[in-house]
Amino acid sequence: MSAPFFHEIRVTWGDCDPAKIAYTGRLPAMALDAINAWWEEHLGGDGWFQLELDRNVGTPFVHLSLDFRSPVTPRHRLHCEVWPQHLGDKSITFRVDARQDDVLCFEGTFVCVFTIADQFKSQSAPADIRAVVEPLIRPV
Repeated sequence: MSAPFFHEIRVTWGDCDPAKIAYTGRLPAMALDAINAWWEEHLGGDGWFQLELDRNVGTPFVHLSLDFRSPVTPRHRLHCEVWPQHLGDKSITFRVDARQDDVLCFEGTFVCVFTIADQFKSQSAPADIRAVVEPLIRPV
């Protein structure tokens, strides 16, 4: 098993609402930023932008699920652990667990499907991506 992948996010005042915690809508965006960092780390610098434009591989989301455990604030960095939880023929499920100061703030699953980007037509996971992802799958 490979080492866990963590992406650190600096939560700022601008991410917060009048209650002094991160806006609910910012949390999925932070998780997506962490998933993009996971792609970049494991595909040699290629994130969603490069997948879409350079490889013609789209990965639109078909499902997002978040469970909130503790408020996110600017007080500490947000450490997002990201891993592929499942790889189907035409889909990939990511898991993101986000912590601040070792406290679980949110956990979520994010399901994408693989498409031929310029046709928005489904496709099987490309073989080179499958080869990278399969050894890293870690069910919850």
